[in-house]
Amino acid sequence: MQTLIKTSRTFSDNLLQQYRQKGDPPADAVITAVIEAGGKNELRLLMNWLSDNQDFTLNGQLTPVREFFTSYARLPAWADSRRMESGMEFFKKYASQIGLILGCFSLPYCYLGANGAQVLWLTERIKNDTIRRLQETGEWVFGVNNAKEWVTGKAIIRTLKIRLIHAGARWFTIHSGRWNNDWGYPVNQEDMAGTNLAFSYIVLRGLRKAGIQATEQEEENYLHHINVIGYLNGVAEELLPENLREAYVLDRSIARRQFVSSEAGRGLTHSLLTGITEQVRKTAKRSVDDRPEAIRNLAAGEMRFFLGDQYADWLGIPKASVEKRMAGLVNRLPIFSGQLPNL
Repeated sequence: MQTLIKTSRTFSDNLLQQYRQKGDPPADAVITAVIEAGGKNELRLLMNWLSDNQDFTLNGQLTPVREFFTSYARLPAWADSRRMESGMEFFKKYASQIGLILGCFSLPYCYLGANGAQVLWLTERIKNDTIRRLQETGEWVFGVNNAKEWVTGKAIIRTLKIRLIHAGARWFTIHSGRWNNDWGYPVNQEDMAGTNLAFSYIVLRGLRKAGIQATEQEEENYLHHINVIGYLNGVAEELLPENLREAYVLDRSIARRQFVSSEAGRGLTHSLLTGITEQVRKTAKRSVDDRPEAIRNLAAGEMRFFLGDQYADWLGIPKASVEKRMAGLVNRLPIFSGQLPNL
């Protein structure tokens, strides 16, 4: 039986460079309106609400904020509810493994983009509050993969909040006086597309590398589901891969342009390893070896396993033994585990 080879768009340097100079105009306009209404203090109040994962109401928010949520709380025309449901079932099936992959593959993979990593490095939030950042990421990931939250609308509100957080970070970065325009626009479309891939295609790559076999349709449906989330999060539709082959092409194009060793990448990875160590020590079962050096070495070994030695060296990841047996490992390194609601 002949295998159908999927077609793929190409993502030229010219195209990606154009998107590297573009942020998210609708979300950026909200931040501008908030600043005009009440200055930095009003923006800080907004950022506090955006970071609150328990408050899903718009009570007390300025008109531009309410209008943004009203206007953009809609799925794209191409969203397929059945494929999204399948994608969420896929996540549920491998939730613990995906949690491990997000912490030991997806996040450090993003830090390889030296220019994009500068935003996180300059804002210092991931450096100074790593555990909270991991918790926020986990809450969002598990929330948008909970079918009930799509019924109630919480998944969309969560994602639109993240979208405005990115716009707020973009504003603070631009006005920090420390941003180098050679890095591109802060939190630009190319970096946003790369992050979207880290939560979809790179997760699938991680599962494959860990020996977990899924059908092509399961993988495609998961990619579709995360693409819907990416659309809500403001990623340009032209940078959302339509299939796995296209995801591969886009990933390689971005990596070729952006991946290089950097102080920001190494610093962020160091903070991530420290945060994972502290997080695991707080949440792990008693049977887990809770010595900091043991947990750190285990996490570093997993990062090297997923990333490969070249990328791991670029990020300054310590050389550690590689644990290739996924079974049982998720219980020893529960980075984002135990957060999935009863579905």
